[in-house]
Amino acid sequence: MRSKLGGRVAQAAEIALATRKYVTPIDVLTGLRWLHDRHVETWRQGRADSLERLAAVDTGRMAEALSHLRAWALSRDLVESEAVYTAGTRDRRPLRFTAAGEEDLERAFRVHWLSPELSEARRRQITERHSKAPDLVAVAPLDPWTCADCGETGPYLIMEDDRPHCLTCADMDHLCFLPAGNAALSRRAKKESGLSAVVVRFNRRRKRYERLGVLVEEEALTRAEEQCLADEEARLRRRERDRERRADEDAEFQTRMAAQIRRLFPRCPAERAEAIAAHAAVRGSGRVGRTAAARVLDENAITLAVIASVRHLDTDYDELLMAGTPRMTARERIRPRVEEVLTAWRA
Repeated sequence: MRSKLGGRVAQAAEIALATRKYVTPIDVLTGLRWLHDRHVETWRQGRADSLERLAAVDTGRMAEALSHLRAWALSRDLVESEAVYTAGTRDRRPLRFTAAGEEDLERAFRVHWLSPELSEARRRQITERHSKAPDLVAVAPLDPWTCADCGETGPYLIMEDDRPHCLTCADMDHLCFLPAGNAALSRRAKKESGLSAVVVRFNRRRKRYERLGVLVEEEALTRAEEQCLADEEARLRRRERDRERRADEDAEFQTRMAAQIRRLFPRCPAERAEAIAAHAAVRGSGRVGRTAAARVLDENAITLAVIASVRHLDTDYDELLMAGTPRMTARERIRPRVEEVLTAWRA
């Protein structure tokens, strides 16, 4: 009989496998909410000595989760593959998952589980992508700062050993800044540049780092601009084909979501189910319909999308918010009405 933790591990792994055709231990740890994506990013950038330092649980609990993951993966006949994790620092040092660094457990963290449906070339591509070191990161600081080496300052800083360094001391002052906005140009400039760094700035309102552009060698930028001019028409055609493909995928996904809503709530009007799916599944919206769980039609995620619709359309929730009622207080007040609608739709 599967334990409670085993069930949670299996659920997180199923979502990752359905979404990407492979599962990593980090997928499971973030799925269990023991780690947040920002913790993983901090660790990948080499700003924490181990992933364990950032996790909500200790090594023993993570090892237990990995044991459940391995048992689940073997029961699904998944293919085992080991990746190499490298820090996004100038020295490209190996990353450590645990504080103690015990090798058998470290290897368990490096193991990825791939669908047997994937081709050998695709498996190799996935392993190589995860083994690639993250980009170097330059931060555009919000507050005054000074370099740990020379005591000077500048528009960007590079963190090394948890201390800020200016571009001159980091031997990167010969690079030029390319603003974000042209993905093809940025991609090619990075590829042509022997040394590059992604420039980010912290957004205090959203509590996350956001990309501003890249630092690249000037000659690399010139070559990238020439390449982009040479195939602009072909890229425009490909972009249009991609837009049409995404539109078809979104329409098919919304149809499946509407059908799942009708299965869970048989008395929900068909047009309402379609409207809920269309709203919740808008690409790039950040709504519940775009989560990994919703994309595999997880019942809990679909129910949350339905609840959100009922809350806004069938109660006075929005009026309460506009009147200054705290969000959680407003939700508590309208809870009976939400349950009334859901019960009617389930009957």
